[in-house]
Amino acid sequence: MADLGFWTLAQKDPSYLALVDPDGREIASGELLAAANQLVHGLRELGLQEGDSFATVLPNGAPMIELYLAALQAGWYLVPINHHLVGPEIGYVVDDCGAKTLIVDERFAEECTAAVEELDFPKEARFAVGDVAGFRSYDELKAGRPTSLPDNRTSGAVMNYTSGTTGQPKGIRRKLPGVSPEDGSVGFGGILFLFGIQPADGNVHIVGSPLYHTAVLVFGGASMHLGHTVVLMDKWTPEGMLQLIERHGVTTSHMVPTQFHRLLALPDEVKSKYDLSSLRHMVHAAAPCPVDVKRRMIEWWGPVIDEYYAASEGGGTLVTPEEWMKKPGTVGKPWPISEVVVLDDDGNPVGVSDIGTVYMAMQGVEFEYYKDEEKTQKNRAGKYFTVGDIGYLDDDGYLFLCDRKADMIISGGANIYPAEIESVLLTNPKVGDAAVFGIPHDDWGEEVKAVIEPAAGVEPSPALADEILGWCAGRLAKFKTPKSIDFTAEMPRDPNGKLYKRKLRDPYWEGRERAI
Repeated sequence: MADLGFWTLAQKDPSYLALVDPDGREIASGELLAAANQLVHGLRELGLQEGDSFATVLPNGAPMIELYLAALQAGWYLVPINHHLVGPEIGYVVDDCGAKTLIVDERFAEECTAAVEELDFPKEARFAVGDVAGFRSYDELKAGRPTSLPDNRTSGAVMNYTSGTTGQPKGIRRKLPGVSPEDGSVGFGGILFLFGIQPADGNVHIVGSPLYHTAVLVFGGASMHLGHTVVLMDKWTPEGMLQLIERHGVTTSHMVPTQFHRLLALPDEVKSKYDLSSLRHMVHAAAPCPVDVKRRMIEWWGPVIDEYYAASEGGGTLVTPEEWMKKPGTVGKPWPISEVVVLDDDGNPVGVSDIGTVYMAMQGVEFEYYKDEEKTQKNRAGKYFTVGDIGYLDDDGYLFLCDRKADMIISGGANIYPAEIESVLLTNPKVGDAAVFGIPHDDWGEEVKAVIEPAAGVEPSPALADEILGWCAGRLAKFKTPKSIDFTAEMPRDPNGKLYKRKLRDPYWEGRERAI
């Protein structure tokens, strides 16, 4: 196998293009390696030791990649924090992970300042990219430090926090492997091999979602460890992505279905304007993809859209576009190092095509929810864990997802899966985005509510709601069809496409308690 690991590759050829910043600045591998090395020296001078954590509140950009490469060769835990959080939420993660240092960006100054003041976080351990009062300059960590590889190098890890949809978020922590960064490189980059993506080979990976997301940093980092050029977007736009694909000859990415939906909404003259012939593996995950949306993407981009199912805790399954076309809607079969089972509420396996809770196990991968043994054990069934997704395995062993257990609607005793209804709604040309959930009903327990963000140029109105409901009538069973529609100017999604459904649902349940 070719040399793997960014540190090895950058020493062997310090001139290859490793990173393209959102502002278009091109950074050679040698320059990036030098910055990462300086950070190790600088952070060690602050007192960081093997096994310590440091946290970041950063946008996509070179500093985030530099810190990632520093942590992974110094035996530290990098804790990337969602920069859309407010001060107390940021402060909670910083405190919970025991961060010894915090590095932020000036555009998030107000919330980060509130976080450190509430914690009384040491001023000497606060750093900022740009100018933030009470924070030292990020450049101080590098200035005057050696660019050479540090001594006593050992593999670190990224410690992501769950989204906290119920209760406080929890850190997903794995034991450090105790091997050199070079020996750990197969693990850092290995996920790409599952999709047939090879080292170097002219690959260019585009990052269109925030690097604080687990999978986004996993795939972006893996690309660096295989010697690929990584192109960063600060704010994703559909045409902006097409422009960069053509400009840089992009071959791979990690995407989410919301991005597909917005790409398909572009006018035909825009979609046909760009050369996308370089694309090889545009991998997607994170949420169920409506069958019609994915089929249309394959028709446009060709058989280059791979899909997988996993979680921050581990994975998973994958499906090639060729397999998916034979079994539309599947998220695939287990990885070679994974197992997938579907269990009932008593922890017993269900029959073929019977719906239950999806559990996974991943060979050689263990994790804990940091400081929460109860939650660590609660989601286990023997060696398997679950994140609460509901689905079934067909007679060929392909997994199909129905929805999250917490989102399932129980109306008149019937189980209704919002993702199925959302998929139908998203095929209506007047629907820009859609969310479906249960709201209280005195007789049925719950009734189906849809909240819709109209497509560009479409005005919300009672007449539009009636039109959409009538349109659903021939496409959904009556018990699945929304009983009413509300409109929103913008759906509460984060930049990676994750829908914060509770923000929509909770007002309808004020003073009431859901059964699930």
